[in-house]
Amino acid sequence: MADELRSPEGAAPAAQAQQWQADASDVSTVYTNFCRASMTPEELVLDFGLSTQLQPNPGEPVKLTHRVVMNFYTAKRLLGLLSNIVQTVENNYGALELDFQRRMRPGRAASPTTFTPKQ
Repeated sequence: MADELRSPEGAAPAAQAQQWQADASDVSTVYTNFCRASMTPEELVLDFGLSTQLQPNPGEPVKLTHRVVMNFYTAKRLLGLLSNIVQTVENNYGALELDFQRRMRPGRAASPTTFTPKQ
């Protein structure tokens, strides 16, 4: 039929994932254990930081180090990517328990370890 949509001859199948080249020469790596999200009608704002407190202390501010701003289309793609990664990790290594008390092994006290350098 003339009304049918046709792909150009020799075109790659739509199901094939497109590979993007990336230049990682200027990438900096940071560790974060804190994330705060806020939004505007057009964008999602993620603030990342490092909390050094063993017990949460509302009086001690978390030092924010990085802010990522993205539109909601990118946020939805990121959601799918992270969901797939976490699912893969849980399938390979077991469920990731978010409740610290449930992760504790019976008979082990939750005592912080301190490091004292030799003088």
